[in-house]
Amino acid sequence: RWRTALNLKMRRLSRKKALSLVKELDAFPKVSESYVETSASGGTVSLIAFSAMALLAILEFFVYRDTWMKYEYEVDKDFSSKLRINIDITVAMKCQHVGADILDLAETMITSSGLQYEPVIFELTPQQRLWQRTLTLIQNRLREEHALQEVLYKTLLKGGPTAMPPREDASMEPLNACRIHGHVYVNKVAGNLHITVGKPIHHPQGHAHIAAFVSHETYNFSHRIDHLSFGEEIPGIINPLDGTEKITYNNNQMFQYFITVVPTRLNTYKISADTHQFSVTERERVINHAAGSHGVSGIFVKYDTSSLMVTVSEQHMPLWQFLVRLCGIIGGIFSTTGMLHGFVGFCFDVICCRFKLGGYRPREV
Repeated sequence: RWRTALNLKMRRLSRKKALSLVKELDAFPKVSESYVETSASGGTVSLIAFSAMALLAILEFFVYRDTWMKYEYEVDKDFSSKLRINIDITVAMKCQHVGADILDLAETMITSSGLQYEPVIFELTPQQRLWQRTLTLIQNRLREEHALQEVLYKTLLKGGPTAMPPREDASMEPLNACRIHGHVYVNKVAGNLHITVGKPIHHPQGHAHIAAFVSHETYNFSHRIDHLSFGEEIPGIINPLDGTEKITYNNNQMFQYFITVVPTRLNTYKISADTHQFSVTERERVINHAAGSHGVSGIFVKYDTSSLMVTVSEQHMPLWQFLVRLCGIIGGIFSTTGMLHGFVGFCFDVICCRFKLGGYRPREV
């Protein structure tokens, strides 16, 4: 029994020693309220400090909820896969008079069986014209402010008008245009998509278009590109040529688009996909052999693939970093306001209380 009682006393002593040791390590000593003096200036500074803390904490929370896009570049090692081209172009000629095909750098004729020819009316309805103007306005803003592309990546405009709306009702106007739409798979090398007069034919020496039976007066390569993209189609992504409209009154007009395609891997919180971005340079001229301007009338889209691949990933601030920044805001405001309040009080005390009539009078203790 006496051993048990001795052990209990030893445990109590060890606990008291441990508790006293912990008390000695206290970095936040408590001051009795009887030694604390409050003032109106201190209350005002405290109110300002708490308001600033609350405001900055709310702003920091919005920063924590926001995301940003991170761009990484690497060499594209995938050259064996096929490249998908999505096409939706309307030409102001009848479907029996035009043909579209693709010829790549290796002189390989790509079959255009994936493209459909649909007779349509070239003039747009008021609703379709409004859609086209809205898309053109977005394209102009994207060229001026490149940061808007990140907004498109993050939101993807789900539910937005990313495709031209159909006609409201059947029109009695003649079908004077041809809508060429669909998709084809090509090799990942430079190629040329061209739309010109006559249907394409295949032969061992290359390819040709049968244009002998088409009257020259019917040539009209005014066109509208409703959609042109490479890779997997992603709803909401606006490509550089979407909404482009070219009107010509010359029968011998050539339109050229020089495109550089960049493979892009998109990873956001809403979607993960392998697609392609591209930049484009436009050129148009009148074919006049007498003046030395040679060529073939039509629409030519010359594309080439880049050897670099871009990975676009959506980043978010981690929770631990948000907590560290929040603690820094609260502690920094506490320390700064305390120092400023003490400094202002010291200066006020020196100027108003300790200097009178030019003489210094020490404070009596």
